[in-house]
Amino acid sequence: MLRAFDAAARRLHFAEAASELGLTPGAISRQIQQLEAELGVRLFDRNSRAVALTSIGKTYAAEIASALDSLAQASDRIRAGRQHRPLRICAYPTFALRWLIPRWREFSDQHPDIDLQLTTSLEPVDPLHDGFDAVIKLIFPHQFEKNSIVLAPLEIFPVCRPNHMPKIRKSSDLRNHTLVHTASRPNDWPRWLRAAGLDELAATKAGPTFESLNLSYQAAIEGVGIAMGVSCLVEDDLRLRRLVKPLPLTFKSKLSFCMIFAGTRTPDTRVATLRNFLAGRSQSATEIAKSPKRT
Repeated sequence: MLRAFDAAARRLHFAEAASELGLTPGAISRQIQQLEAELGVRLFDRNSRAVALTSIGKTYAAEIASALDSLAQASDRIRAGRQHRPLRICAYPTFALRWLIPRWREFSDQHPDIDLQLTTSLEPVDPLHDGFDAVIKLIFPHQFEKNSIVLAPLEIFPVCRPNHMPKIRKSSDLRNHTLVHTASRPNDWPRWLRAAGLDELAATKAGPTFESLNLSYQAAIEGVGIAMGVSCLVEDDLRLRRLVKPLPLTFKSKLSFCMIFAGTRTPDTRVATLRNFLAGRSQSATEIAKSPKRT
């Protein structure tokens, strides 16, 4: 009602006030009538050709305009403060290192006015309650459809150093190799081995266990054994031939790496910019991963 009255008082024309606010003239008229009824005074003198403010209406209009200006300035200060603080992002450590950071420089080059602040965590994090603008999680994509984007599907397959590849022609050849395990993802090898029809190997095949995927991948690069690769996390290693994919089978999970954004009433254009940038770079697997070459 107050914005309708302010617009009508400035323009002295209900149709123009309606156009300014994206309403109909009838809606403007009804809101002003409701305001007059609540105040118990007439704010406008009306005739068939024009409207004019009453003396009380003129005084009230000046006070309302001042109050609306103060509210607008307060909102501008809040928005300015938000625009100067960095966008806070939380991600899994390995995903941050192997997927997000390689894209960081391009984003910074394209948007030097937007600062990003990265936190890593293996613990459950909620973007709204934990103070983050966005959180990267492994989820079923439909869980947060409105406030999230899919960055990469969860796809896993064995990876090894290139000189091991000629010795691995079929899945059963893995019986003769050391399997490198990761403590943070203990089920990856069993899932892939069962999908490959090697149920007995899934239950019995032991090997060295490393705390993180980063350590497991480095162990595979150094020739310790065969690691289980997550496609979006080993794409650079595959492209540079530090690691290779010796077997074609890929186990595809229903889970995906998704970025969930904090739902806020006040839109932040920087969040939209980050969302659009990452959505355009959300392919997880390189052509190298899809079509391994044997040497």
